[in-house]
Amino acid sequence: MDSSVRAAFGLRERLGSAIFSQVAGPSGLEHRARIHGRPGPRWFGPDRPVRIVHGDASMFIGGLRALLLQSLHPLAMAAVEAHSGYRGDPWGRLQRTSTFLATTTYGTADDAQQAVDRVRSVHSRVRGTTSWGESYSAADPHLLGWVHVAEVESFLLAHQRYGAEPLDGAGYDGYIADMARVAEALGVTDPPCNRKELLARLGAYRGELRATKAAREAARFILLHPPLPWAARAPYAVLAANSVAALPRWARRSLELPQLSGMAQACVTPTGRALTSAIRWAMAPPPPPL
Repeated sequence: MDSSVRAAFGLRERLGSAIFSQVAGPSGLEHRARIHGRPGPRWFGPDRPVRIVHGDASMFIGGLRALLLQSLHPLAMAAVEAHSGYRGDPWGRLQRTSTFLATTTYGTADDAQQAVDRVRSVHSRVRGTTSWGESYSAADPHLLGWVHVAEVESFLLAHQRYGAEPLDGAGYDGYIADMARVAEALGVTDPPCNRKELLARLGAYRGELRATKAAREAARFILLHPPLPWAARAPYAVLAANSVAALPRWARRSLELPQLSGMAQACVTPTGRALTSAIRWAMAPPPPPL
């Protein structure tokens, strides 16, 4: 093998390992082996759209957008602020979320159900009262419904804009239906199963949404002060800029984030596509030995 090719493979392996360890955590390799290697029936077959979306690097942008959008429900944000510890352990929270998504998407049906049961157990203990006197519970089906639809829309939007294999209409609806399977298991009542239902449900929540002080502070922490080494700050800034650009204008205004002109957004999107392509390259499985 040519030395330049070996160097390229070595660079890809180092970058891919660094990204994977950050997202999956110290037990990532063990979790991956169990999720993909354990025999048994799965919730989703290999041809399902949820596997295409969740296996793509566009999830990095979609995940950031989802966090920003979800924070706009005051009760959801109050629960996160009081119980999640996102400031003290943001990477731990990301790693737990990525493991849950991987398990429910690719793992056995038994492992997926166990992952859901653990989350529901945590949710049952997350309850409290906001500073303005309104009670909340993370197990509330209505609140879970908001978190779900904000996540689904964000993952889909990012995939259609930055993904390697954008979905057709049937695939788009299929992804929403796949995610409804997980949402029902988590306790969401009547989750949307197609694009029309998803848009209607998002619209139904619009009157409940506003940016609290906690939401604006969380946005600034996520976008401007991530606990990252300096070498990773520039690529993270590209992901952050694209996640902001993907938000609806009313959400950016509410969170007091920069309002991008059409020309500025046209310049941001290609950087997001280039970076997601680079991440996709870095995290691709190694070629089989010759």
